Amino acid sequence: MKKIIILVWICLSAGAVFGQQAVDYILKAKALTEAGKPEQAISLLNQAISAMKESRLFTQRAEAYILKGDYSAAIGDFNEANKLTAFSGEYGLSRIYALKGDAGTALYHLEITMNSPYKKGEKEIILDPAFSTIENRQEWRQFWKKEWYSITEKSISEIEYYISAGKIDESKDVLSELKKSSEGSADILYAEALVDLASGKYPEAMKVIAGLTTSNPGNEKYLRILAKAQTGASDPAGASTTYSQLLSSGVADAGLLMMRADCYRKTGETEKALIDINKYLEIYPENSSALSLAGKVEAKSGDNLKALEYFSKNLKLYPNDPECYIDRADSYFVSKSWDLAINDYSMSLDLKPANSDVWLNKGIALLNLGKVDDACHDFRRSFSLGNKRVTEYISRNCIK
Repeated sequence: MKKIIILVWICLSAGAVFGQQAVDYILKAKALTEAGKPEQAISLLNQAISAMKESRLFTQRAEAYILKGDYSAAIGDFNEANKLTAFSGEYGLSRIYALKGDAGTALYHLEITMNSPYKKGEKEIILDPAFSTIENRQEWRQFWKKEWYSITEKSISEIEYYISAGKIDESKDVLSELKKSSEGSADILYAEALVDLASGKYPEAMKVIAGLTTSNPGNEKYLRILAKAQTGASDPAGASTTYSQLLSSGVADAGLLMMRADCYRKTGETEKALIDINKYLEIYPENSSALSLAGKVEAKSGDNLKALEYFSKNLKLYPNDPECYIDRADSYFVSKSWDLAINDYSMSLDLKPANSDVWLNKGIALLNLGKVDDACHDFRRSFSLGNKRVTEYISRNCIK
């Protein structure tokens, strides 16, 4: 019995390792495809597929083939994905046949998708550019005459739209009407958590999601809301644990690494944060947000020189981004390199003159160089932009 248990554990561990390896390949291939490098993505996925068979490897390679214009190879890969995981390639097949102008076959595969676990939201399908070639066809109009979505699904879609548009009161109204029809279902509780999250009611959102995850602990959309609510409730430790759940479950989203890294930064776990950021930068080496976060983590760990390397690289890549100048200026500020800080703050203000905090920090740097009149000018600019923290600097240094 003990040998059997050990064997099962080894098999499960191997499966987890291969699953994570597959995700790593998918993330890198996705980045290459997004960068317009389908040949490199295909080559990378060929290596992965020779070592393991995972449906998402085939669907991702199919996307690279589509970008390359090789629809036949893409169709083959989506069919292979279907063999490994039922219905996983159907939406991709629908898109390819739409691109080929074959409305009948495209809608055949789309109908299969709509009746599968891979069903897409109406907005996602309508806005998919692949279907633009057939959207004026009679078959397409006829397809959408059928009610593919329940009242609850439509209401949730409406709530998501209102939240994305910042119309929180309207989302609450839709939720109120929805709750009259079927109070207490999982979908309605999910909608309630969405509205609570958007309303800043983080503890309420966490409580609702906690109930949902009891019966469905691995649900991706529940865990995403939970992590956002935990972050909003100033619980970065809890959020990092939730992001870890998502990553360990095999969700192929590199953005989760960044979000977890930011949580680790807030909890002071700088080594863990840097591991996540560096992994992200392996996939997206020129991402401005990642370079900025890497610099901030290095600064927090006490390595200001390394922080400056990241900030300077970001500036070289994005010389017209005021935030890049602010990041490096803040680093110079901490190290009391006042002249250098002033230069970067000034460049930032040339690009975005309405930043009251930058006027304040630039004024403090000038004050440290003994340039009181220039500092007072900046303090007053900061105050005129609504910064109340600057009043003590004005009262101490600028009132004669």
